[in-house]
Amino acid sequence: MALVNRKIITSRFFNILLVITATICWSTSGIFIKLIIRQSSLSAVGLAFWRDLATTMLLLAGMLIIKPQFLLVKKKDLPWLIGMGVISIGVFHVFWNQSVVMIGPSVATAVQGNTPIVVTIIAWFLFGERITSRKMIAMILAATGTILVSGMRIVGEWKIAPIGLLFALGSAIAYGTLTLFGKKLSSDYSPWTIMLYIFGFGTLTLFTVQLGSPDPWPAEVNVLLLFVGFVLFTTIIGFALYTSSLKFLPAGVAAITATSEIFFASLLAYIFLGERMDMWQVIGSVLIIFGVVLVSLTKDGQTNSVNDREPEQS
Repeated sequence: MALVNRKIITSRFFNILLVITATICWSTSGIFIKLIIRQSSLSAVGLAFWRDLATTMLLLAGMLIIKPQFLLVKKKDLPWLIGMGVISIGVFHVFWNQSVVMIGPSVATAVQGNTPIVVTIIAWFLFGERITSRKMIAMILAATGTILVSGMRIVGEWKIAPIGLLFALGSAIAYGTLTLFGKKLSSDYSPWTIMLYIFGFGTLTLFTVQLGSPDPWPAEVNVLLLFVGFVLFTTIIGFALYTSSLKFLPAGVAAITATSEIFFASLLAYIFLGERMDMWQVIGSVLIIFGVVLVSLTKDGQTNSVNDREPEQS
């Protein structure tokens, strides 16, 4: 029994490290987006489309060569994959790219940290999940934190563009479906299978929005190198690590751990872009993190989420 418990603890620690590594990869997203758009003719939507298309083509080529059987999925799971691709990838990348361009990586990431809170509210509307006093306090903390991060400390005075804040909140809603859909599919499929299908459907979603936009290729060498890093490091490695962790981690634990992206994104934005969050924005980020931790835990300190039972270890 002690050996089994030790294996479970070791497995959980390893998968938490996977989530942290994934968030480090994701925290570079804002840097790549700002630099690529600054040095090219790509729009935020255009970059989202070419990112998803390149990711899909690389995944497809790799799986055809290494493991073609990974291409097979059950018909009953297609609606989940389509929904995940359209919302968690297509819509999310458009909203996320726009928010980064308009309000910067640090603030955009902090606002997106509201994702678990948003999911709790959606679950209340759609599934009738009870809003407890703990969840209410969490939502108040997150809302206060978002106001501080946005710079709206005096009514009518904004430090950032309100439309940018709306894009960031929209990306939080879309991003929330990644964990919900991913938890549903991760036990049956390889992370590579899930990624191929969701990025494929995400690409098709963005293609309709992209029609008529100018072709950015051929691009300058420095832009091309940035784009390759964006696709390989931020996208493929980041999503593969996170999706892999969902197979063994409760969604609540993954959601809490993923809030580390706020710290990493702020640090990288400061180093590479010279962005600096003021004291009130830092306090706001901390309040959002506290809210996420509170809403993701039950009274006994365990994670509170659908399908959060610890998987049996073989």
